[in-house]
Amino acid sequence: MAGAPAARAEDKVLTIYTYESFISEWGPGPKVKATFEKTCGCTVNFVGLEDGVALLNRLKLEGASSQADLALGLDTNLVEEAKQTGLFAPHGIDTSKAQVPGGFKDDIFVPYDYGHFAVVYDTQTIKNPPKSLKDLVEGDPSQKIVIEDPRTSTPGLGLLLWVKSVYGKDAPAAWAKLKNRVLTVTPGWSEAYGLFTKGEVPMVFSYTTSPAYHIVAEKTDRYQAASFLEGHYIQIEVAGLLKNAKNKQLAQEFLTFMLTTGFQDEIPTNNWMMPVTKTSTPLPDAFNHLVQPSKTFLMSPEEVAANRKAWIAEWQAAMAAK
Repeated sequence: MAGAPAARAEDKVLTIYTYESFISEWGPGPKVKATFEKTCGCTVNFVGLEDGVALLNRLKLEGASSQADLALGLDTNLVEEAKQTGLFAPHGIDTSKAQVPGGFKDDIFVPYDYGHFAVVYDTQTIKNPPKSLKDLVEGDPSQKIVIEDPRTSTPGLGLLLWVKSVYGKDAPAAWAKLKNRVLTVTPGWSEAYGLFTKGEVPMVFSYTTSPAYHIVAEKTDRYQAASFLEGHYIQIEVAGLLKNAKNKQLAQEFLTFMLTTGFQDEIPTNNWMMPVTKTSTPLPDAFNHLVQPSKTFLMSPEEVAANRKAWIAEWQAAMAAK
């Protein structure tokens, strides 16, 4: 009988839906899993999906029967649509430590990192990178970029909203021009960045923080983010508790853990994003040399939810046109 409580503790499984790069061997997933499991008396089961949009689509498909306790990897562009599914419950934890640009606070979703989107380019191939979104749209069609699909990818959606923020009603015309520079559209960030680092394309849609990875992990400054005069669109990533979570208390403990150094310390050099709380050690020097946007674009979750389908239809029509 003495072994029974321990056995029951080991049977506790916390199922977290997230995106694939988070739980890759170089991502923060394996490290935060190991740290949390030391104290929770549980097993963390990460389920990797292509990207944040794919994550929300999966939850919609599964509905109330989803096995997920937590969803980790949506962003503020998706939170209103996620709320409208009725699948999420208030997190019930103190998020006062979390500090993000724009001061995002929510009783359903907990922010855990953020980063500005950017065009990342190979300095060995491109000597004069675009200096604005207009430069990117109207630049040399022979210098290609790989982008992500806004239907399945949060970076893809971020680019869609960035173009809409700058061009407004003229966004379809901008896409019609930009498509001449697009080598391919990938379902998610991982495939896009893989094509870029393999040298198959000289530009990729990613983050201002992406060069820090190459500087810290590969000791090279070959890959740089282009600084855009208009400013950059920001992504704030969040996690949320499912209403039908089988392990609600455990899920709340993990959400609380996400705002501690045990989780936040892994964000800068494993997820290559900015932490939302102070880390136990200073950020690597590489972060001091990143693009610092002159302006931050961020639409309200409500505006995105109201217009996302129409704007994606606009994008599809422009990209498909001859």
